[in-house]
Amino acid sequence: MFKKIIALASSLALSALCITGCGPTSSDTNQTEDKKTEKVTIAEVTHSVFYAPQYAAITQGFFEEEGIDIDIINTNGADKTMAALISGEAQVGLMGPEASIYVYNQGNENYAVNFAQLTKRDGSFLISREEMPNFKYEDLKGKEILGGRKGGVPLMTFEYVLKQNGLTIGENTAAGEVNIRSDVQFGVMTGAFVGGEADFTTAFEPTGTALEKDGNGHIVASIGKDSGEIPYTSYSTTKKFMAENKDLLQRFTNAVYKGQLWIQTASDEEVAKAMQPFFTDISQDDLVSVVNRYKKVDVWSQDPVLKEDSLNKLMEVMKEAKELDKEPPYKDIVNTNFANNAIKNVK
Repeated sequence: MFKKIIALASSLALSALCITGCGPTSSDTNQTEDKKTEKVTIAEVTHSVFYAPQYAAITQGFFEEEGIDIDIINTNGADKTMAALISGEAQVGLMGPEASIYVYNQGNENYAVNFAQLTKRDGSFLISREEMPNFKYEDLKGKEILGGRKGGVPLMTFEYVLKQNGLTIGENTAAGEVNIRSDVQFGVMTGAFVGGEADFTTAFEPTGTALEKDGNGHIVASIGKDSGEIPYTSYSTTKKFMAENKDLLQRFTNAVYKGQLWIQTASDEEVAKAMQPFFTDISQDDLVSVVNRYKKVDVWSQDPVLKEDSLNKLMEVMKEAKELDKEPPYKDIVNTNFANNAIKNVK
């Protein structure tokens, strides 16, 4: 899939002039009193409460304090997020670090560099059609599951958990194999599941809670809890943009870290209230429930440093999924200077 990124990025670049001309870019500035505000577009891989520290950093004014005006576009997939980044439609991408690994290994000179980690576990949950209060992974033998895009971290992490629990992945469900389908696009998996496809699906919040409320599914397991810590989602930008916008990226990382610190001490109700402007179709009570669920799983990073051993764990998962044959140097695709400086400077 990622082999198509460069071609997709090229086509996006032709339309980016129109797209970014109607929205914010880092080169656009506003004067507010004596302070210059720079606009930054974040392309997020999906729109989810999973990214609570980001939304809190916006609504609590942390980006504003750093002189940054944020615009967010939802791309529905890491491949599309990377394409938006490479084409210039967005200045910062929020996605799994695996995307930068794929692009680096393709030999793209202007590859993506990860500079701030946001989440440290898989934020998806396993959804069944029936209530299963005593669910065990062996219950998935002979079942069909909608797992996400091939090569994406959600699918690879889920497969990793299944293998750790002694299950065999394959299409022979009659022999007890677990059939993990990757033919349904991430953005329409929920609709396909509700429409009757597969026995289980995976979903992030608030989708999982919505399925339960509508009587269309039941959350039976946290994939993030069962897979262990992994650098699941991070901010990245192109090598060229990083070289030319160090001060901007430092201020961006400062704001992210402020959001991470704030969310560690805020109540579930306070976090839900901070996110409400981004999830107006979800009740406050449901948001509180979702926040509590994510806190229990411990999905959010305490600071923005993407450590080398964490990246190695991700690459272990990728190799287990047979999606990685060459490990890129950590120092090439990760820059921790901005994160470490944020920890020093933000009080």
